[in-house]
Amino acid sequence: MRSTLTLPVLSLAVLGACAGDPPTAANRTAIPTSVSTKQDATAQAASVSVVMRNLDNPRGLAWGPEGALYVAEAGNTTVKGPCVTVPRGQSCYSGTGAISRLWKGEQERVASGLPSIFTAGPNDATGPHDIAFQGKGNTYVTIGWGGPPAARAGLGDVGQWFGRLIRLQPNGKWSVVADISAFEAANNPAGGPIDSNPYGVLAEPSRQFVTDAGGNSLLEVAANGAVSLVATFPSTPAPPPFMQSEAVPTEVQRGPDGALYVSTLSGAPFVAGSAAIYRVVPGAAPQVYAGGFKTITDFDWGPDGSLYVVQFASAPVFFGQPGLLIRVAPGGARTIINSSLTNPTGVLVGPDGAIYVSNRGNAAGVGEVLRIVP
Repeated sequence: MRSTLTLPVLSLAVLGACAGDPPTAANRTAIPTSVSTKQDATAQAASVSVVMRNLDNPRGLAWGPEGALYVAEAGNTTVKGPCVTVPRGQSCYSGTGAISRLWKGEQERVASGLPSIFTAGPNDATGPHDIAFQGKGNTYVTIGWGGPPAARAGLGDVGQWFGRLIRLQPNGKWSVVADISAFEAANNPAGGPIDSNPYGVLAEPSRQFVTDAGGNSLLEVAANGAVSLVATFPSTPAPPPFMQSEAVPTEVQRGPDGALYVSTLSGAPFVAGSAAIYRVVPGAAPQVYAGGFKTITDFDWGPDGSLYVVQFASAPVFFGQPGLLIRVAPGGARTIINSSLTNPTGVLVGPDGAIYVSNRGNAAGVGEVLRIVP
């Protein structure tokens, strides 16, 4: 069965970055096409402080054009509308998705009432999953779903807002850019059950890239909203009775070498070592750049070409704690920066040299953003 990313956040039990312009020739750094899968078990000492708190299921992070830190919040347990039954349980309209900002030391919600659903069984909120900027006034947010696209109709009129990429205006109003889940329904490029859950987003001039964690695909959205396939990601072997684990792509980033890079969570039974970072060149099959991880929810590049990866958990089961922050050096050496995170979902490298992490990403009201200085 295909795994859907909606925390349970990722509602994976049944089976949910910073964006910017492509690197120019002046700032690109050549990197190898793959790195070692060997992980250094030595953890670095790091200072940790909480810079944002009281968040509702915090997910992706991004720097705004003014230099502020933004976080997407998937919503809370409030139910405000109709419910529909999907493979992971009964999902009910919540409408509590939000975007929060940290600017000049002040935390505030700059957008609220965004589409979100709450699924009581896994205690899961699905809504705004990631955020990306392309200049002033162009803020892009993925709104997740987590099930067959056709099931959205069961929510009535509000169902039309899920499984989409939206553009958020500075005044908090928003509009739909593209129906990501409709592309999965019409094409099902990776095969298997038709399932969709838009998750990661990268904004570039005149286009955006979106990962569909349910559809196991990377998609491109053109300026006119047309959606096209960039790549699909393979399943990996798993022990019985699963036999295979779906890819579940999470984040998409432009690497220092100009290629696209995509992380995978890998679905049930969440086999250690099955999650990876893929290097993606349109027209070619994705290639593993860094493998041997577990439940990757996000990653970001450092200025020296290092890769910072967050693992949702490290134990043999999906929710087994702790979560990890891992640095992969340009040569492939790995260092655990922090080994005591609680279900982290987002990571972002700051201009101050610190690493910012969305922590407690599967909880309402107690989510937080950490500032970690290696």
